Amino acid sequence: MQKLNNYILGKQITGDGEGQLLYNAVSGEAIATASTQGLDFNEVLNYARSNGYLLRKKTFHERGLMLKALALHLRNYLQKFYNISYQTGATKADSWVDIEGGIGNLFSYASLRRKFQDESFCLDGEPHNLSKQNTFMGHHLLVPKEGVAIHINAFNFPVWGMLEKVAVNLLAGMPCIVKPATVTSFLTEAVVQEIIASNILPKGALQLVCGSAGNMLNYVTNQDVITFTGSASTGLMLKSQQKILAENVPFTMEADSLNCIVLGNDVTPNMPEWDIFIKEVRKEMTTKAGQKCTAIRRIFVPENKIEDVQTALSKALAQTTIGNPLNDKVRMGSLAGQSQRKEVKEQVQKLLASSQIIYGSLDSVELIDADLNKGAFISPLLLINKNPFNSNEPHEVEAFGPVSTLMPYKNLEEAIELSKKGKGSLVSSIVTANTKVAKQYVLGAGAYHGRILILNNECAKESTGHGSPLPLLVHGGPGRAGGGEEMGGMRGVKHYMQRVAIQGSPTMLTAVSNVYQPNAKGVQSNIHPFKKYFEELQIGEQIITEKRNITSEDIEKFADLSGDHFYAHLKETNFEGTMFTHQVAHGYFIMSAAAGLFVDSYEKNPVLLNYGIDELRFTKPIYPGAEMYVRFTCKEKTAQELKDENDIPKGIVKWFVEIFDETNEITGVATILTMVKKKEN
Repeated sequence: MQKLNNYILGKQITGDGEGQLLYNAVSGEAIATASTQGLDFNEVLNYARSNGYLLRKKTFHERGLMLKALALHLRNYLQKFYNISYQTGATKADSWVDIEGGIGNLFSYASLRRKFQDESFCLDGEPHNLSKQNTFMGHHLLVPKEGVAIHINAFNFPVWGMLEKVAVNLLAGMPCIVKPATVTSFLTEAVVQEIIASNILPKGALQLVCGSAGNMLNYVTNQDVITFTGSASTGLMLKSQQKILAENVPFTMEADSLNCIVLGNDVTPNMPEWDIFIKEVRKEMTTKAGQKCTAIRRIFVPENKIEDVQTALSKALAQTTIGNPLNDKVRMGSLAGQSQRKEVKEQVQKLLASSQIIYGSLDSVELIDADLNKGAFISPLLLINKNPFNSNEPHEVEAFGPVSTLMPYKNLEEAIELSKKGKGSLVSSIVTANTKVAKQYVLGAGAYHGRILILNNECAKESTGHGSPLPLLVHGGPGRAGGGEEMGGMRGVKHYMQRVAIQGSPTMLTAVSNVYQPNAKGVQSNIHPFKKYFEELQIGEQIITEKRNITSEDIEKFADLSGDHFYAHLKETNFEGTMFTHQVAHGYFIMSAAAGLFVDSYEKNPVLLNYGIDELRFTKPIYPGAEMYVRFTCKEKTAQELKDENDIPKGIVKWFVEIFDETNEITGVATILTMVKKKEN
């Protein structure tokens, strides 16, 4: 029988002893064992820390390209992963979410590299001038933590659960140790096997332990980060450990929660939103056999529609074929194992103290190509509770399977209050065609849910659905849901980095950050910056232009050319009661005139094109007779990757533009972007 490998210390190591038996969830056959017995977890953590510099020294762009390469590599082994995934009880559709959804996270975070500097660190937020003479300022810098990210994952998504987390910490520059739930760790191990074989990641960037976490958390330090996905009770036990508290180790928990869906009181059976609601509930009850931390556990419906919803849901659930996921006719597979089925049944018994089953059976289910006694199968179970304000069980007890409870409400205020009785969830949905209903629900319930989906006919076809967290949005929730925010685009990456406030002169902070800071000393050159190739440009390289006199005729010509005849730009306007004393120049004319001053004209040069303008502000009006000039500074450089063999080697250069008048006061600022050619090799 296969014994799963632990990928640690740069090699494959199997634990001592017989280990824990792992089973095929469909046939009940024992397929592998997993053990971490005999492993020195202190050594495992130190291995990651001691090699962490290999990842930290890479830039965000290098790390992102590494993730992209890894995603492309894993796609070569999809069929292998699917074949193993069936043994967890997952259908092809379930496995697609887990496997290709997980790989999709790698692609998403690879693309996110473009949001960061091409450095190993990044600036955070805006600069702050802290002095009258502009010699002292502050900023915030983010640097990778020098510890290890420890991911303790749940059994329901053995691939996605790993990749959605490691994509983030790897982009941030932090190595990790993945500890999957043992019952489905054989699939995680198969994926990690291919990751290690690819040699794409640097040494120590990813380690895997299959089996018990043992005393691993006894060796954490203040530079480490822990994430946990699983039950709230286990999460509380782990985060309360003395070493974690003493070292102030960040602990992000994503706990199973009593997520809910609300049918808006505006929706009737003849509306498309009605069918959308029924379809969404059925999907969330049966996908992954209900084994999702985001699955719908509570269904809130207007009391005058409760019977119609009950009938429609029962009919929809009856169309769900259950059995061997290898059979093309099957739409719902098994739970992950016999122990999960036993736990689900125990939790349902608790729910039955105040509810009753209106669809399905605890003891029987019609199967296709499967044996109920051997596999971990269970029927979808729809319960009803007619007194949700007087019953605690539906809001406190979660059966982690295809189980949901239908409950009535009188008005939207009641629906909001009922949603809050779950004491914090990962996600809630409301199905409504009424914008006022949507707004009232979101603002009323928002504090108790990490994500809210507003579902109607307009977005249903392209909606990713109630149960699908997205890489660039936060995944987490308050209270019972764990209080954390995983993923979340740039927010997620920053979770693995240390924010440090830096103070000093603008010139010094420019040198540290490699981004020009306002009022820093400029770098002078005898060659116009537009005549330089991308590699030749220096951060802080600066020119101060000649002056230009602005006339009334200039303003009138620009008005005629642009069609912008706003009253403030007309000489004959009565300016009483306005912000201006007389005719004022268009802001966009001033920006255009600024370009005329700083652009090196006529001769062909390495600047390929103007890429755009960011953060354009007009801070002081310019009237006819004023003189303007520009201070033009190289602010930041980002190399671009070649799209194909015909692409031109190039990069994006950001320029800080400061527009002054004859009193040397700033009248406008902007950041313009140019695409600049690299030198030919």
